[in-house]
Amino acid sequence: MAQFVIRGGRPLVGTVTPSGNKNAALPLLAATLLTDQPVVLHNVPRIRDVDTMLQLLAALGVEITELARHTFRLQAKNVHTTQLDPDLCRDIRASILLAGPMLARLKQVELPPPGGDVIGRRRVDTHFLAFSQLGAQVQINGEFTVRATELVGQDILLDEASVTGTENAIMAAVLAKGTTISRNAASEPHVQELCELLNLMGARIEGIGSNTLFIQGVDSLHGAEFTIGPDYLEIGSFIGVAAITGGEITIRQAAPQHLGMIRLVFERLGIKFTAQGEDVLVPHGQSLTVVPDLGGAIPKIDDAPWPAFPADMMSTAIVVATQAVGSVLIHEKMFESRLYFVDKLIGMGARIVLCDPHRCIVQGPSWLHGERLESPDIRAGMALLSAALCAQGQSVIRNIGQIDRGYEHIEEKLQALGADIVRE
Repeated sequence: MAQFVIRGGRPLVGTVTPSGNKNAALPLLAATLLTDQPVVLHNVPRIRDVDTMLQLLAALGVEITELARHTFRLQAKNVHTTQLDPDLCRDIRASILLAGPMLARLKQVELPPPGGDVIGRRRVDTHFLAFSQLGAQVQINGEFTVRATELVGQDILLDEASVTGTENAIMAAVLAKGTTISRNAASEPHVQELCELLNLMGARIEGIGSNTLFIQGVDSLHGAEFTIGPDYLEIGSFIGVAAITGGEITIRQAAPQHLGMIRLVFERLGIKFTAQGEDVLVPHGQSLTVVPDLGGAIPKIDDAPWPAFPADMMSTAIVVATQAVGSVLIHEKMFESRLYFVDKLIGMGARIVLCDPHRCIVQGPSWLHGERLESPDIRAGMALLSAALCAQGQSVIRNIGQIDRGYEHIEEKLQALGADIVRE
């Protein structure tokens, strides 16, 4: 099993370009099932989750051509089955994103339980409630079987602002008869990109970027060409690790318009960065001092649906907080197991009190030392890698396949910035 060996304590300096947004690439790949014409996607990240999604699509009969390192042409002209590969589905949670387009195009899908990170219960009810409201019948018997003779647009109130639930509802609704109104819809940048691609393919979606989407069903969709935007979670990770290692980096093509809440939260931890056109500069000499709330109260960092602080950035925020002077309360509202990785930070010397499955108090700064670590999930894995880069001594991170699921050749990008990291 591959592992990273890191010798920390080196400032990261230089320029880095983030990969395409993983959370956009997966639904955009799924959306290619909605037409029998070719769809070309640029800036596709070459990560394990994307490779698994491509294998799932190929197993359905989708013709996939790699035009360049990060560019693919997909044509779902001869989809020959409605049954998804259960072994591949176990590898990624995003396998559930194939349900919406297959239901819309083929009127049936047999979906094994999706896999993904073990960060607590991850309900899928929102997806199937939306399908049911559009006229589908859902059966559960070890796997999910969804059928529909016809999908009809409805006024749908999603029971939670689920990102993948919203994306599945959109993809099912674009070929439904009549108008669908999707309320309490998620509005993350990757949801917006999905809507933009679908509109290029001939869909009629209004309200993009809001939590209420208006979708006028069309008879068919056609091919299109689209470039996936940068991964703002990877960008946030680079901002954090540059600051805690005492470095200075420029992040190219960073789409700073999507970094508003990340900026506010990092400023609360004493980190400032500036936008220079489409680039972001993280300068040397960060204060890394927690800014208290009014009256000197301990501040709180919590996550919530977009445009609030992303849940997937909480692990990085905790690591940054270990290096900031002061105390901060971290409140992870969404997943009851995501904070359990902090015991590994405590083993490195961090001063953290885990209050309950959703909250911890971080007191910084802490002198971190190298340790042997295990990567429990994608985002915690990247956070532990950040901690190892600012720690003194050598760290070994095992199970880095989890990190590879979401970050493309991360060790090569870090090496170019001066990090002492090798893959063994």
